[in-house]
Amino acid sequence: MVIVDSSVWIDALNGKITPETIWLKLALDREQVGLTSLILCEVLQGIRFDRRFRETEQLFQKFPVFASMTVELAVGAAQNFRLLQRQGITVRKTIDCIIATFCIEEGHQLLHHDSDFEPFEEHLGLRVVHPPSIPLN
Repeated sequence: MVIVDSSVWIDALNGKITPETIWLKLALDREQVGLTSLILCEVLQGIRFDRRFRETEQLFQKFPVFASMTVELAVGAAQNFRLLQRQGITVRKTIDCIIATFCIEEGHQLLHHDSDFEPFEEHLGLRVVHPPSIPLN
């Protein structure tokens, strides 16, 4: 399963072409793609218009949405935060710490466009999808 972060969903919904949005578009027919409840919340809270909100909420009903907060996950995310902090790395967003920890603990890959996840990949074994770069013509 590939969990798609809000950074990619938002770009995709806004028609932005990035390596990650291209990968997502191509993967929808051949990969298991999902998201967490926190990612769903992040995407939906940024939508200003009611109609677009409803359309986007309907779109996400096609994908598995994992409840992303348990007591065990909260403790694990705090431990990961502290582990990175001891290495001189400050995780800026608690939600990113929770999403990364969820993916690590559940064995899911993460597709993102957010440098805040890099320490989790480098130091804690987060598996990340790395789409090829877009060629510049």
